[in-house]
Amino acid sequence: MRALVSQGGWRADVEAKSAYRRVVMEKKLLQDHLALRRDEARRSKASEEQLRRRLQVLEAELEEARSESKAIYAEMSRQCRALQKEMETRSRQLEEEVTGLREQLETCQKEAKAAGQEAEQALGERDQTLAQLRAHVADMEAKYEEILHGSLDRLLAKLRVIKPQWDGAVLRLHAKYKEQLHQFGLNPLDL
Repeated sequence: MRALVSQGGWRADVEAKSAYRRVVMEKKLLQDHLALRRDEARRSKASEEQLRRRLQVLEAELEEARSESKAIYAEMSRQCRALQKEMETRSRQLEEEVTGLREQLETCQKEAKAAGQEAEQALGERDQTLAQLRAHVADMEAKYEEILHGSLDRLLAKLRVIKPQWDGAVLRLHAKYKEQLHQFGLNPLDL
């Protein structure tokens, strides 16, 4: 009977030690698992912070690009207004010149009626003056038109040169940021 009791005690002792070892191993496994989870959480937190900083940088770059676009648009608007003002001033000058020339023509006509003998001479002078004035007006109109077309052509050429750069820059930025968002597992359409 003693042999049975000592064998039963020994068996219980072995089972207790085995259970204890199993609990210690489970504890160690749980501690390792917990350490892995903490490490993953730290890495995830660091990655999230890095993404947040990168997003701030991208937002700043986007704001800078918007600011540049606004500045360029404002400058172009200013130049356009200056050109319009210049055209209006030139148009007024031409109108005043035409008015002055018309007044001169009326004066010549009155003098031609009043002076009989000088009528032919005055008419010849008037025709000559009129032709010169018309040529002058036509020449000024042509120059004004040439200046206007030249200014507009230069402005359009500048716009044509700058627009592809803007479009290209915007498309590159868009593609770059879209690719970066995809790399971070974000869908740009969800933002």
